[in-house]
Amino acid sequence: MTPLLLALGASLAWGVSDFVGPLISRTLGVLPVLFWAQVGGVLGIGLAVAIRGDGPNGWAVLYAVFASIGGMLGIFAYYRGMIEGAMSVVAPIAGVSAVIPVVFGIATGDSPSAAQIAGIVCALAGVGLASVEHQEGQRRLATGVGLALLAAAGFGFYFPWMHAAGKVDFWWASFVFRLTALVLVASIVAHERPPLRLPRRTLVVVFAVGLGDTLGNALFAASSGHGLVSLTAVLASLYPVVTVLLAASVLKERVAVLQRAGIVLTLAGVVLISV
Repeated sequence: MTPLLLALGASLAWGVSDFVGPLISRTLGVLPVLFWAQVGGVLGIGLAVAIRGDGPNGWAVLYAVFASIGGMLGIFAYYRGMIEGAMSVVAPIAGVSAVIPVVFGIATGDSPSAAQIAGIVCALAGVGLASVEHQEGQRRLATGVGLALLAAAGFGFYFPWMHAAGKVDFWWASFVFRLTALVLVASIVAHERPPLRLPRRTLVVVFAVGLGDTLGNALFAASSGHGLVSLTAVLASLYPVVTVLLAASVLKERVAVLQRAGIVLTLAGVVLISV
């Protein structure tokens, strides 16, 4: 039960952070928000590791470097997709990343249930419906869908690597992940040179986003010590439910009927995969 609760806690932390972060990015830009979020995350997890006072339990915590590459590709695409399109469409499609750890689990010996197989079918069908919007009698790919699919690929790549690193030492895996993320974002910032100055209150909120995202990483890594990747990863992938609810209640987002059906079907698929 503990690994499942930790994975669900990760989904809650990610769901809130992945709503607030992109929302702020709509006015301030993606790179400044991501940069300061990583700084906040590194400070938070770095302090926790320092207080703990123990070194890593094995070299395999370095798998978190690969998790960070996939995760940051996913989060950058996710933020861009949430800026360009509706959050309630982009978030569920990105949540289809849950399919990847299930496939990975099957390849490494896990046996999926009938519900999980049905969930994969529902999720993929839901993506198809949610991805198409109608405008002036014509159908076209909804704005942000391509980026949402790229985010799903990046997040899907993240889960197996972070699971492997977390099984060794979830504290150090979380620190390595966040430090690598900061290096990656700082490298892009050094090349693009966007303005980084943020108002003090906004900076506090962005730091909180980074801490929330880091908390999600730590909780997922902690769940990896006792649970199968095919189960903990899909439970952690329930974060779109939180994001969609926040988008509906705070932003009052409205999408077409078929897209709403696709969103529901996609979320249902993610839930079934976790059964």
